This record gives sequence, structure tokens and C-alpha cells, in this order.
Amino acid sequence: MLRFAVFDERGPGRDFVLRHAHLFGADDAPLAAQAAAAGGIIECTKAGTEAAGLALQFPVLGPGGESLGDLTLRTCLLPPRPEPYLLTLELARRRIMMILNKLEQWGLFDLPGDDAVMKQFEEARHLFAAALVAQRGTGAGDHAGFALEADRTARRALYLAVDAGERLTQVDAERQLGARFRGETYARTAAHQAESIAADRVLPEGAVKSSDSTGVVLQAPPVVGCAVNPAQFSGALAQGAAPVCDFVSIPMRWSDMEPTEGRYSFAKTDRWIEWAVRTARVPVWGGPILDFRTMCVPEWLFIWEHDYETLRELVYEHLKQIVTRYRRTVTRWTVASGLHVNQGFALALERMMDLTRLSVLLLKKLQPGAKVQVEVSEPFGEHYATNRRSIPPLAYVDMIGQAGIAIDALGIKLQIGQPGQGRSARDLLVLSDLLDRYAQFDRPIVVSAAGAPSGRLGAGDPEDPGSWRGAWTPEHQRDWLVQITQVAASKPYVVGVCWQDLYDGPQADMPLGGLLTESGTPKPAAAALAELRRDFRSQRVAIPALPVAVKP
Repeated sequence: MLRFAVFDERGPGRDFVLRHAHLFGADDAPLAAQAAAAGGIIECTKAGTEAAGLALQFPVLGPGGESLGDLTLRTCLLPPRPEPYLLTLELARRRIMMILNKLEQWGLFDLPGDDAVMKQFEEARHLFAAALVAQRGTGAGDHAGFALEADRTARRALYLAVDAGERLTQVDAERQLGARFRGETYARTAAHQAESIAADRVLPEGAVKSSDSTGVVLQAPPVVGCAVNPAQFSGALAQGAAPVCDFVSIPMRWSDMEPTEGRYSFAKTDRWIEWAVRTARVPVWGGPILDFRTMCVPEWLFIWEHDYETLRELVYEHLKQIVTRYRRTVTRWTVASGLHVNQGFALALERMMDLTRLSVLLLKKLQPGAKVQVEVSEPFGEHYATNRRSIPPLAYVDMIGQAGIAIDALGIKLQIGQPGQGRSARDLLVLSDLLDRYAQFDRPIVVSAAGAPSGRLGAGDPEDPGSWRGAWTPEHQRDWLVQITQVAASKPYVVGVCWQDLYDGPQADMPLGGLLTESGTPKPAAAALAELRRDFRSQRVAIPALPVAVKP
């Protein structure tokens, strides 16, 4: 059993609400476990005696009450014991360890000691050490054998470490983005390319890799674009899309394309593709074609849920219909999304992998020149903690490589701020580290759905998604878009970044998650993405300051 002592500003945190909590083990893979909070103690029970860590949503507050948000954070792996751990101390320990690892991985140990970020990080380390020394006490406000003052000191260490981690992420992004624009990263890596690459790591065309690099290095500069739900088309929406897109991504939900069995509805999708090709003159990315989320599957398909052979044949015919129609206009396909989550249809592992293989092979047969990618939804893998019939996302990607399924890229969804599994708020360092973890498979990466809302979603919801440096507003959505786009684009293995939705609407992937209102009125995020596109085209690096943390 793992137990954690929780405090508030006065003493035991008896009113602490546990959200987005799960245990994880080696490689951050979620574990089947139970977690509950009562009386200022979080109790976690699981099978086995191996070390585990706790992930949960936690308010990151400064000494004056200023907030970096309600963020999903993690502890280090800890051995089970009867005595509780101090939660804030363990969250700070994990964050400090993470920063030290990224300093080495990103080659930033050469930052001078008087650098503002390094000074802040050193202060966090000193406060963490002070909290370690002061953690035991028997005074007023103490709890579970821990001193209230130790918790307060650990909270300050956590606040400074999270803030320093985001600023360090900015430093790395600025360095890498400039080197990528100048061609230095590709030239340097090509000159020291690894002499041997494992058989299951055949590099894609236009990519190189050295033995000490994280992921592949691409020669082409990063691109930005936006997903456009074909449900609506208007002059205002087209006018809003034009300045923000190096490419247009067209979702192709099965429920929209074939609402009635055997009868396809192409008109709405045709209209946007015709605009992209003839008017905007930008490439079209298509899909996901295969997505088994309930909102994406036509009702008539569910009758075949327990007849896999028929389901497989229907998948084959559907893919054939879609790709055959659009293979002259779509240059890159997201052929399947979220199969590892195993949502909608309960599939055995071998059938999840069979559908992945079938989808990729069929698309490459029908359109040999197209780029093919598989999309990872819920990339942090929380789904595996509650659905043991699913596959942890990193394991799924590894299985794709081991099975010899030749994809051209991985699509990664980075969406925060929406209630539900997998979209709770996380800070920039965690998101940057996530991309680095997926880069280890030596495939180019596309951020296939970056997104955050322009207003609060899920107030009072048990799965409240939390916040990042303040409440979600149109301006805050813009700030997050700018930061995550530049962080992702700075990675030499990232092909491009696609915003999740062009406009708000009833069929949007995330309510309030568009660049435009439903009527076509631009939000601040639209102008920001258009400016980023101009900056990338002119190879200009301009990373703005992070939003100032203020009292909620």
C-alpha cells in the first residue's frame, strides 16, 4: 500500500478532492489500482509489491497564492510502506529529477549559474532540501507525523520547479528552433549519422539519425495547419482558414461518411477539399479514417461488434471506398486513431494489431505515394489503468515496429482542458518530455491535434480537467497555442502541428476548442497561429514570455 499525507494552508487537507488519480510503474505504464482520499490521507492499493508512483491533479500555488494551474503531476516510483509519504515533497522530488534529466538530454548544462532559470531551479533544490530536513514535527497543524512547515516549504519548491521547468522548455525550444531553421541540426546529424540502424528502425526518406540524438532529424522545416470539420462551409470559415494553414486536415468520421450502410455521403467533404486544392492551394491531410470512438462510428456498425470477420471485411471495404475517392487530392493519411484505447468495440489485442496492419497495408497498396500515419490518442495512457483490455500507448507503438508495420509517422494528440480521460491540464515540460519519449521509436512525429478551450469546461465535474497558468479564456487559449506550437515545432523530428478544430460547433472534438466561433468570428488564437505561420516561413524565432501567474 502507498499512503500520502495531504495538507492545506492550515493543516491536514481533509477537503482535498482526488481527481485524475492513478498509479503507474516502470516506464510510466499505468497500473490497476484503487486510490481514495479521506481525512488528509490518500490511500492507494494495488496488487504486487513493486515500487509505484502516483499521478494526480494538484494545485501548484506560490507563497502569495499565485497559481500555475491545477496540473496533473507525478511522484517518483516509491516502495510500499505502512507510513505515509508527504505528497508535496514527492511531487517536488519528481519534478527536480525530471529537470536534471532534461538538462542532460537537451545539453543545457552549459547554462551559466547566474542564468535566471538556473537560479530559480537552484532555489527550488534548496527549498526541497530544507523540506527534507524539516519534514518531521509535532507542533500545531502537523499531520501524520509531518510538519506543516515542511509541507509549505515543499509547496514553494514545487512551484519554483514547475515554473523553472517551463522556462527551461522555452530555452530549449528557442535553441532548437533556431538551429532547425538554419539547417544546423540536420547538417550536424547527417555528418555523424549512426553507422548501423536496427532492422525495425529503418529510417524514413529525408530523415537522419546520429547515435546520440533523440529521434530522427528531418530536413524539411515544420509546418502548421488546422483540422476542418466538413459539417459546415461558409465564406467566413474559409476566410478564417486561409491564413492559418500550410495544410488542411479533413477528419473523415465513419459516421459522417457512411451514415447508412452502403450509402456514402461525400458532398460536404468534397466541398472543403475542393477549396483547399483549388482556392487555398495547400496540401490536404485526410483522416482518421478508422476511429472507434462512439461519436465516430455509425449506429448500424455496432451490430457486428461480436462478429470480427464481418467487421474486418467492413473495415476493408470502407477504407477502400474512402482512399479510392480521395487518393488524387490527399497527400497524407491518418489511417487509424486510438485503436490501442479499445473504446467502442471490445477487441482482443491481436485484433487491434490486425486492424492496424490491415489499414496501413491497404492504404499503401491503394496509394503508394501517400504518407501514412497512425494516431495515438490519450498518449499518457490513463485508459490502461481502468481498461486492461486496452494497450499502453508506448507499448502499442513498439508493437507496430516489432510487427514490421511500415508507417511514415506517428500522430500524437496533445489536448488539455476538457473533462474526461486523457485531457487534464499538464505543463509544458511534461508535454515536451512526452514528445521526446515517442521520438525514441525513430519515426517522424506529427502533433495531429493540439488543443485547449477558450472557456472553462466541466466546472464541478468529477473529472474537472484543471487549468494552466490561469482560467481558460480566449486569450489563454491563444497563449497556450503559441507555446505548445513552438515547443513542438522546435523538435527536429516533428513534421508539423495541427490545431484540433477550425471552428466551434456541435460536432467539434472539443467544445470551445476552435480558432473561430461557429459563425466564423476569429478568436485571438486564430491571429496567433497566422503569425506563427508567417514566422516559420520567414525562419523567425520569437518565443513570448509565459503568462504571469496570478491569484485565482
